[in-house]
Amino acid sequence: MRISDYRADDAPAIDLVPLIDVLLCLLIFFVVTTTFDARSVLKLELPRADGSPAEAKVQPLGILINAQGRYFVGDREVLRTDVESLKQALQAVAGENRDRVVLIRADARTPWQAVVTAYEALGQLGFRHVANATAPQVKPGAAAP
Repeated sequence: MRISDYRADDAPAIDLVPLIDVLLCLLIFFVVTTTFDARSVLKLELPRADGSPAEAKVQPLGILINAQGRYFVGDREVLRTDVESLKQALQAVAGENRDRVVLIRADARTPWQAVVTAYEALGQLGFRHVANATAPQVKPGAAAP
């Protein structure tokens, strides 16, 4: 009668499933917590103006309006271009703080109606501190930024 030795079948193995789970969790954590700069996404051509920028004490609430008249409040895109949609987006981002400075950054080619709609939504919500972003005036003979 032959008795076999089963100890040879118990070869050590490295289980990769827990390692893959940990790496996937770390990857999801880093993707979710990464902040993206909204200015790098949209290419705006700001209107030109002379003057020095005002010093802000707190981070202003930003409204970006691109050349097609689309709105971006903070880092969110407003899906529709009507006043009510813009008001809902502003309320979601700003909450109840109406003393916060609002910075409107509209492209120079933006339809004027889109800017007026933004002012209308801000006025209806009670925002009183509104500023417009501009680019510095280009001096003759100087290169454009």
